[in-house]
Amino acid sequence: MAYDATGNLYEIFDEQQVSDKFRKREFVLEVQDGQYPQQIKFQLTQDKTSLIDPYKVGEQVKVTFDLRGRGFNKNGQMLYFTNLEAWRIEPAAAGGAPAAGGGGGYAQPQQAARPAPQNQNPNLRAQPSAAPIASDDDNDLPF
Repeated sequence: MAYDATGNLYEIFDEQQVSDKFRKREFVLEVQDGQYPQQIKFQLTQDKTSLIDPYKVGEQVKVTFDLRGRGFNKNGQMLYFTNLEAWRIEPAAAGGAPAAGGGGGYAQPQQAARPAPQNQNPNLRAQPSAAPIASDDDNDLPF
């Protein structure tokens, strides 16, 4: 699933060599979400770790990312991890108009003659090619 988020770069971490075959680099994007800004950590891996190099903390960028999750069995107990795997970073102005409110946020790319996805959450939208996750009507979560 591909998603977009627009916000200000809040922090950029150094590249980490996790193993002989795996390297990653993380960064934090501050996204305006109502009254309280959200600081969201993204991950760049392998040959994508240099995508953040042209940008500095404080710059407004648009990040395109995938949701990734996997399980890990540690001593007979299953643990689950979720990562926001960034694969494109561009200046926010290059992606067209900023998200509603002008302070950043999650947005769906604009495409003509394509029906809107079923997900009614205005803060997080899947790109049109992705299936909606769920509607907000069938959960009782406070967020």
